[in-house]
Amino acid sequence: MTQEAIKILLVDDEVQFVDTLAERLSMRGFTADIAYNGTSALEKVANTQPDVIVLDLRMPGMDGFAVLKAVKQRNPQVQVIILTGHGGDQEAVIAGRYGAYSFLRKPTDIDALLDSIRMAYRDKVENAFVAASFAQAGDIDSAREVMAEKDLLQG
Repeated sequence: MTQEAIKILLVDDEVQFVDTLAERLSMRGFTADIAYNGTSALEKVANTQPDVIVLDLRMPGMDGFAVLKAVKQRNPQVQVIILTGHGGDQEAVIAGRYGAYSFLRKPTDIDALLDSIRMAYRDKVENAFVAASFAQAGDIDSAREVMAEKDLLQG
């Protein structure tokens, strides 16, 4: 896995924060697309199909929970990492129920975020390989279950 291969979408209404985060990721060899609100994020997901989304919870208009639910309904294989300054244990539990891969609080160490992005991508790829194996063997139901497994375990 190369870092450049991971398609990352950063979603946060704090323009300076998300622009700085994208720059910091770039300095470490990652490329990230940016959306400054939930509606724009869903458009980018439909058009570019990111592997990993780093998503804020509190945004005007469509909040992070609404974005998370919509992404997981349309693209359950997309891994979503919540990165928020306004979340506690209750929000972490809700995010998990909606299918978030992990829940990080701002400010977070850039290396902790990068580790979470790498692990989320690795899990996505592994799930795709397992599902493909089941599908190749003709077991389509098991393939579908593997691709939705994270949601089933947390739902």
